[in-house]
Amino acid sequence: MRLKARLALLIDRISALLRRFPGTVALFGFCSGVASFLLVERHAGLAKGIAVIMLVSWVWLTLEHSLRRSLKRWFGWQLPAPLLRYATQMVHQESLFFIIPFFAITTTWNSGQALFTGLLGGAALISLIDPLYYRWLAPRRWVYLGFHAVTLFAVLLTALPIILHLSTPQSYQLALAVTVLLALPSLGSLFRQWNWRSLLGIVGLAVALAGAGWLGRTWVPPASLWLTDVAVTTQLDDRQRKPGKGLRQLSSAELHATGLYAFTAINAPRGLKERIYHEWLHEGRQVDRIALDISGGREAGYRAWTHKRNFPPQSAGKWRVRVVTEAGQMIGMLRFEVSE
Repeated sequence: MRLKARLALLIDRISALLRRFPGTVALFGFCSGVASFLLVERHAGLAKGIAVIMLVSWVWLTLEHSLRRSLKRWFGWQLPAPLLRYATQMVHQESLFFIIPFFAITTTWNSGQALFTGLLGGAALISLIDPLYYRWLAPRRWVYLGFHAVTLFAVLLTALPIILHLSTPQSYQLALAVTVLLALPSLGSLFRQWNWRSLLGIVGLAVALAGAGWLGRTWVPPASLWLTDVAVTTQLDDRQRKPGKGLRQLSSAELHATGLYAFTAINAPRGLKERIYHEWLHEGRQVDRIALDISGGREAGYRAWTHKRNFPPQSAGKWRVRVVTEAGQMIGMLRFEVSE
C-alpha cells in the first residue's frame, strides 16, 4: 500500500506540474526532437528501441480508455490525461526526427517519393507545434490514428532492415502487414453494430488499405538504401572498382563503339543482402533490366555496375538508368544524352 500511495502521489505531482508549466514540457519535447535529429547515433539498438516504443504506444492508443479503467480498478489511481498526451507527443517527435534523415537521403526528389517524404516532414512539424497537435490533430480520432499509423509504418521501414537484415521488399511487406493488422480495431469503431456485414466491411477496408499501400510502394523511398556515388562512363577499372570520367553526353558512334558502364555505390546496413536492378530507359521506354546482388556494411557503399553494349540502332535521345529494388522502389537515377 505504501508503494501504491507513493506512486499515486508522484503521478499527482507530475500532473500538477504539467498543468502549471505546459510550455516547459513542450519546449523539452522540441529540444529532444531536434537533438535526436542532430546528435543521436543511428544504430541498430536505437532503431529497435524506437520500433518497440511505437508498437507499444499503438496498443495504448487503441485501448487507452479500457486500460485506464483497468489501472484505476486494480491500483486505485488513474493516469492523468495530460501526462499521456505529452508522452505520446514525444514518442511521435522522437520517431519522426529519427527516421526523416534516412528518407531525406534516399528520396529521389524529382519523383513521387518527394510526396511521401514531404508528408513525414509535415507530420514532424505538426508534432512540434502544440496548437496544431492538440487542437486540430488529437481531437480528431481518425486523423490522430492515421498520423500514428504513418509514423509507425515509416519507423518499421527504417528499423526492419537494420534489426532483422530483411531485404527492402520483405521489410515493406512486413511493415505494411503490421500496420494494417494494428489498424483493425480502429476500423471496427466505424461500425455501430457487430454482425456479418460489419465483419465483411472491416475485412474489405483492411484489404483496400493493404492494396493501396502496396500499389503506392514506388512512391515510398527505400529508407535503408541510398546512392553514395554514381557515374555513366565508357571506362571502368575492374581491379580498383573505380569508374572513369563521368559523362552526361556522348555521340551515337561512341556509344556503339565502346558501350556504357552504369556505376553505382549503394550504402546498405551491415549484414543486409539485397537484389537491385539497373533499368535502362530510352525516351521513357525500358529497353533493358539487369539484376545486381549487393551486400551492406561498407561505409562508402557497395560498388556495383552494369555494362551495356547492345544499344538499338536509333539510340539518339535522352537516356535514364533507374536503380530500383525488387519491389520497384527507386533508389536513384542516372541520366545522359546521346547525340547523332
